Amino acid sequence: MSFTVETVKEARERIRDYVTETPLLRMEVLDEFLGCQVYLKLENMQKIGAFKFRGAMNKIQKLTEEELACGIVAASSGNHGKAIAYGAKMKGAKATIIMPNTAPKMKVEAIKALGAEVISCDAAERFEVAAKVCEEKGSTMVPPYDDYDVMAGQGTLGLEIMEQCPEVDTVIVPASGGGLIGGVSTAIKGVDENVKVYGAEPSVLPRYSVSLEKGEPTMVPMPEVKSVADALVSNRPGLKCFPVVRDHVDGFAAVDDTYMLKAMKMLLMEGKILAEPSSCIGMGAVLQGLISVSPEEKVCFVISGGNLGFDQLELLGGVNY
Repeated sequence: MSFTVETVKEARERIRDYVTETPLLRMEVLDEFLGCQVYLKLENMQKIGAFKFRGAMNKIQKLTEEELACGIVAASSGNHGKAIAYGAKMKGAKATIIMPNTAPKMKVEAIKALGAEVISCDAAERFEVAAKVCEEKGSTMVPPYDDYDVMAGQGTLGLEIMEQCPEVDTVIVPASGGGLIGGVSTAIKGVDENVKVYGAEPSVLPRYSVSLEKGEPTMVPMPEVKSVADALVSNRPGLKCFPVVRDHVDGFAAVDDTYMLKAMKMLLMEGKILAEPSSCIGMGAVLQGLISVSPEEKVCFVISGGNLGFDQLELLGGVNY
């Protein structure tokens, strides 16, 4: 399949009546801390509290009535599962979500509250378990990222950025398997190839940094101590996502947890915006000095979600920014 900005535009028409066009704010109060002109794309204000609803709804919209009747299965650390549960409920379909046993309790309970069945397992086994459930139930699998329809839905966020801030110089996107950054980078480069797009991933799971260096999707070992970025737990790029990301992204930063928390606290205390740690990784990359910016540069940080519990807020107690 040829994945282009036109693919993303088609997805936008398909989901236009379902998703929220989230705000993009100019945040002068953060300029001094980050050393650039700061813009925030607030997907924490999307339905279900994260960007994942875009891709999930684009995929669900393409399912037949027969497929919907057999149910939908997804492997997810939280936000994708919640998006599938929400979309399935809207369509009257049954959802089964396979979640890693490290997923925050708040996300698990939110998915159950939408009527979905939740099955827990080790993070590295969640796709195998999901495939088994699909085989047993005859259900349709909706991957969290490695799917062109999902990636196209996520890319609609990039089209909104370019309409809301056409003068933007740089966009920094949280990255895991590559659905969000693949779709967003394709959309942005399709509108203006001069805009730089960078990905930010946890330093304990540098799957894109390693894979781009090796020239192929490469699995990195799961860390013994989990990252605070619980929404970015994939340990290998998506096979469909990798070439899209490779062709459209200008670089990657592997960010330490400490700097994600610094960014999260800065965003809350100075910007008055509550976001989950994974969403703050782009600002963490700049704070850590991994992505160079300048005072005159217009930089848009994608704030990908806001689903977090009080236990994660407690991590900010001893953090300085």
